[in-house]
Amino acid sequence: MTSLDDIQHLRPVQPLHFPSSQPQWDLGQSIRHLDLCTLLREILLAAVTRSDSVGCDQFVYFDASRPKRCLAPDGMVKLGVPQEQFLSWKTWENGTPELGIEILSPSDTPETLTSEEKFERYHAAGVRELVVFHVDGPVGKRLRAWDRIDGDLVERMVRDEVTPCLTLGMWWVLRPANDQPVALRLARDAAGGDLVATEREKTAAERQAKEAALAEVARLQALLGERAR
Repeated sequence: MTSLDDIQHLRPVQPLHFPSSQPQWDLGQSIRHLDLCTLLREILLAAVTRSDSVGCDQFVYFDASRPKRCLAPDGMVKLGVPQEQFLSWKTWENGTPELGIEILSPSDTPETLTSEEKFERYHAAGVRELVVFHVDGPVGKRLRAWDRIDGDLVERMVRDEVTPCLTLGMWWVLRPANDQPVALRLARDAAGGDLVATEREKTAAERQAKEAALAEVARLQALLGERAR
């Protein structure tokens, strides 16, 4: 069977460089934006399986001939590709992420691209679902989402800042988290009562439950001691 190594080519290979960082993108981010992005990554990791990949603020390259044409989603999910450590993502090698997420906080974190430029690149990259959380937006309009339909990326109607996450079969909701008054969360129900918990939240809940159980045991022991007198 013939392999690529057996074929002669008319010129030497001239590989392009797709860096994991670029000076024009290094604008820095606020503590608030970092906290929200870190929370998002932890939530996505808790929501997917080991057969899926999650990225956060890494470059996604989707044009194999233009290294400067890329995206840096605050969150992304690629289904069916096991999680590995990666510095950047190339769609022609690993496939196009189904889900892209942007957290906008323009009051404290500048953006390299305009919203229009970002949208055009998500459209060109081929993402199936795009979600944008505008932290500084007016209440009722902070959550927006788009779906790819017949090759078009169409904005969906979002009511009461709740909308499905079609990629993961869950719901996007806005809720307080950690020290942030509002954050983007995933829930298993539209009401947002069953939130996807991060590992830190699970550990904290287990510790609280253990402390409550120990307190109850101490209370019962004290009650029995009083009755024995």
